[in-house]
Amino acid sequence: MKILLLSAYDAVSHQHWREGLVSALPDHQWTVLTLPARFFAWRVRGNSLSWALSEREKLIQPYDLIICTSMTDLSALKGLVPELASIPCLVYFHENQFAYPQSGREFNPVEPQMLSIYTALAANKVVFNTEFNRQTFLSGARSLLKKLPDNVPRGIVESIEDKSSRLYVPLPDIASLSNKASSYKPDTAQPLSIVWNHRWEFDKGPNLLKAIISHLLARNLPVKLHIVGQRFRYTPEIFDEIRELLEKNKTNSDVSLSTWGYIEDKGKYQSLLNSADIVLSTAKHDFQGISVMEAVQRGCIPLVPNQLAYPEIFDKRFCYLVAESDNETAKNVLALIEQYYLEKKVGRLTKAPTLASFQWQMLKPDYRKLIEQVAGRNG
Repeated sequence: MKILLLSAYDAVSHQHWREGLVSALPDHQWTVLTLPARFFAWRVRGNSLSWALSEREKLIQPYDLIICTSMTDLSALKGLVPELASIPCLVYFHENQFAYPQSGREFNPVEPQMLSIYTALAANKVVFNTEFNRQTFLSGARSLLKKLPDNVPRGIVESIEDKSSRLYVPLPDIASLSNKASSYKPDTAQPLSIVWNHRWEFDKGPNLLKAIISHLLARNLPVKLHIVGQRFRYTPEIFDEIRELLEKNKTNSDVSLSTWGYIEDKGKYQSLLNSADIVLSTAKHDFQGISVMEAVQRGCIPLVPNQLAYPEIFDKRFCYLVAESDNETAKNVLALIEQYYLEKKVGRLTKAPTLASFQWQMLKPDYRKLIEQVAGRNG
């Protein structure tokens, strides 16, 4: 089968997904087009123009199926390249434009929201990585369409919902380290190792992270922190405040900052995850939480909010209660950290959950079946 794979805003998680997809299904003939994950407003509106005029020879080939990410301006691309119009198409939503928290620095979100609706309508099948993603898209689209002044056809959201489903972004096929806690021995001098591994942006909850650290310092728990993740041209000032707070207290506290910043070397990053006890999420939005899942796969206990996509992936005992304020939420997080510290102190640290069912080897048959169905190869 000849498949055209389009990743219009090729962020890291999108790269891992498309590379994994091509690698997992090598019997298909893949043509892959990508655009860099930068200049968001231009990229989501301009990708159809960029590809139609610069990649036309590749686009007009006789494909059996198109697979594209939700950032792709599919309806416009089909109009600019008529050869694509009759080819079955599957759109994969890693995220949606309706569920992002607002920081005050965003462009007007209405245009990318409408574009995602057009793309979903132009597809034969719409697939979301989590049910949280699917439901927030459908409810957000319904709310937006109600606000439009006139000539809005009925049944738009229902037609998208009818052809939608959920299929997770798979994890790499590696041996799980979920039982590494069994190797711990009672050691009162051993600190609890916590890794926070997210993009350094507003939506990943740095304000809550600072509140948690403040409570850790006040409690003076023996904790080793690793604050790592991808940084961009603009980094919220709160990260500087977090570092200053930790530096100010490093000589008179058992809370230490062991790792700070992005780890370029993949092997070193994986070694950090292998050695850490807990992976912490303070996110205000996560549509699947791949960075958390990869850490859990390497044996870290998830410490995640009881909202977003997390409750459908992890048991409720791993989810902290999100309160009305960061300070109150931080107290809830601290209570779980104290529990895990005491467990480690006596050599009985909770095991991380196994995520074997999320690996490529388990999800590959679902992807294969989906592709064959959309391409019309079976019922």
